[in-house]
Amino acid sequence: MGSTVIDIPDGEGVVPCSKEKKKEVGDICCQFPIDLFFKEMKSNKHMTRKVIHSIKVGVALVFVSLLYLLDPLYKQVGENAMWAIMTVVVVFEFFAGATLSKGINRGIGTVLGGGLGCLAAIFAQAVGGVGKAIIVAITVFIFGAAATYTRQVPNVKKKFDYGTMIFILTFSLVVVSGLRAEQVLEIARDRLSTIAMGFAICLFISLLVFPIWASDELHDSLIARFEDLAVSLEGFSKEYFGNVNEKEKSSFNFSSKCKSVLHSKTKDESLVNFASWEPWHAKFGFCYPWGIYLKLGEDLRDLATTILSLKGCLKSPTQPSESNTFRQPVKEPCEAIVASLAWTLRELGESIKKMKKCGSEDSILPKLKTVRQELSQIPGPSTFGTNDLERTDGLGLATFVYSMVEMVEKMEEMAIHVEQLGQLGGFS
Repeated sequence: MGSTVIDIPDGEGVVPCSKEKKKEVGDICCQFPIDLFFKEMKSNKHMTRKVIHSIKVGVALVFVSLLYLLDPLYKQVGENAMWAIMTVVVVFEFFAGATLSKGINRGIGTVLGGGLGCLAAIFAQAVGGVGKAIIVAITVFIFGAAATYTRQVPNVKKKFDYGTMIFILTFSLVVVSGLRAEQVLEIARDRLSTIAMGFAICLFISLLVFPIWASDELHDSLIARFEDLAVSLEGFSKEYFGNVNEKEKSSFNFSSKCKSVLHSKTKDESLVNFASWEPWHAKFGFCYPWGIYLKLGEDLRDLATTILSLKGCLKSPTQPSESNTFRQPVKEPCEAIVASLAWTLRELGESIKKMKKCGSEDSILPKLKTVRQELSQIPGPSTFGTNDLERTDGLGLATFVYSMVEMVEKMEEMAIHVEQLGQLGGFS
């Protein structure tokens, strides 16, 4: 085989580094893995929570493994200890509300499925003979089909889908086991006790050791979306009226924030479901109106759709060009209107963040009413001339104004929902 000779430079033409420079580079190289990791941990809150959750799951698995490792505990539970380990792996979720939801669902499903399964097994044992197999088949079919149909009911699927699935699994395993009735009762009791141990460990670590609340995540993400839409609205105004250069346009894309808001529906529904299971903690009490968060999320998505539709105004041939004289007369009033709308979004977000009533009837709604009046004073298409080009440019600008009016209407509805949240949520 051939070989390739690589010339190694002898240092000629290479600028030597000073001792100080070498020391600095060496220090950076030595500090890079550890220091950069901790800096990233501090700057990225979500990454920190991921690490905390991973450690908590590991600790929970160590605790349930003691049922196998310690002889006194193993003599009590025996091989059923694996159900405790399985419970931790299946039940322990990222958010405390999700862990509580899954644990309660698993407990209810196991108790109901095991109880009814034991009764069906005892009845089949009493019948005996061929009738035993027939009774088992009939009960498995009836309860399995009924529970599967129940899983498709929207309200049940939303909160109790996992519990219904566990019910089907437990009931079928107990009935089809074919063991004697007294053995079935003993096995069901032992498995239920080990499942309860695993759930208790999950619950203790999830709720009491650096808890990660779904309610906090929902609250913070909703507040961030108010700011994102305010920034997007201001960014569009700058692009539309030509207040940014090409470099700034490339560095900021207002539509990206709107798209992230549009994709938030599934996350909101999951977080609201988990938050409704969480106990009273910090600023969120029992029966907190999480349903209004879904309404506000829908309002924000509607507003994001309207802002995103304005992107066509930047490149549409029906819109007046930046150098055209049609934008200039309305530039200042439109920029003032956009600033007012952005202020309204931030004010609503700040109200939710600080959990203080926004006073929409005293400040926000009157301001939006003023914005609506200002929009009505912007010249319409008929004032821009009679030839086709002027009429087209006027219609394009009217489209922009109409979108702004639509945004005002959506913000008025949003302000009402924030006011409702303040009343039901006990805002100060």
